[in-house]
Amino acid sequence: MAEKRRRDFCIECRRETEYFLRRRNIVKTIKDKEYTFGITVAICAECGEEMSIPGLIDKNVREIDEQYRAVEGLVTTEDIEKLMKIYKIGKAPLSLALGFGEVTIPRYLEGQVPSKEYSDIIKTALASPAYMKKRLKENRFKLTDAAYKKAWTAADSLESLFSVSEKMLRAIAYVFEKLEEVTPLMLQKLLYFIQGVYSALYGRPIFAEDCRAWIHGPVFPEVYDLFRDFRYNPIDDARFALIEGTADALTEEEKKAIDLVVNTFGMYGGKVLERITHNEDPWKNARKGYGEGVPSSELLPKDSIMKYYEAVNAKYGIAAESGLMNYIHDMLRDTSDNEL
Repeated sequence: MAEKRRRDFCIECRRETEYFLRRRNIVKTIKDKEYTFGITVAICAECGEEMSIPGLIDKNVREIDEQYRAVEGLVTTEDIEKLMKIYKIGKAPLSLALGFGEVTIPRYLEGQVPSKEYSDIIKTALASPAYMKKRLKENRFKLTDAAYKKAWTAADSLESLFSVSEKMLRAIAYVFEKLEEVTPLMLQKLLYFIQGVYSALYGRPIFAEDCRAWIHGPVFPEVYDLFRDFRYNPIDDARFALIEGTADALTEEEKKAIDLVVNTFGMYGGKVLERITHNEDPWKNARKGYGEGVPSSELLPKDSIMKYYEAVNAKYGIAAESGLMNYIHDMLRDTSDNEL
């Protein structure tokens, strides 16, 4: 399909002409300091002069604001909205909780640029639930009981995120980015498969956490505790706004392993993935001696997971999605045969 041509009125040509967009650098002085910003301009395709088109000035204002905040290390309105979301607190109560005037956060959300001092306070609260609790405690009597209790409970819950490793958190965040709906059961199995695939491909585990053999397959207990409240429902967790974007801190090898798992195992629901793990040696060996339906929490040693998936890799070539899909199809066929 051909690209739609852009046209508008050119004051130099005195008629409607085609135009194209390009970037241009401008120099602006803000608080006696010079900055160079890249902005979008519209250029007439006939006379080559800049044109004024609807919405472009607003776009330039946003471009300059974003670049200025980035250069000065200032929070964005998106950061503030994220802070309100994860602590379940309104804009005026957030202002008071952080020790600001009641209208400070509302003004920032309307576009006012914060001072470096206030920006750093907001950034620290965004990065540290413990710091947010400290601020809440200091400003307790400025808040209503309801606002205080809701924010404090959210901060408590956020601290539980750090019961798992940073690598695990980043991997979970990346899985959430890639898949629209993930239940706790599905997440547990995907993390187990990621551990196995990564170990086989790179000779070491990706996660420091130990996996346990529970009735419904391999489980990372710390991750189970994080999401137990969602039970069998898709995870919709505002706490993960705290680490949005941190998936970029994963290495290319780590992303490759996660992508392989998400693009193959991620096509199936939690119960299907459970069936696959029940047919794999690491879980079966750990469950030896336990009757069906009898609870267990035996360790699934990292080396047993790695050895098993190294053998799978040797047979199927799981560095490619096609190899993993062949493995999945064989495992599902085997589980179906066993049920006959």
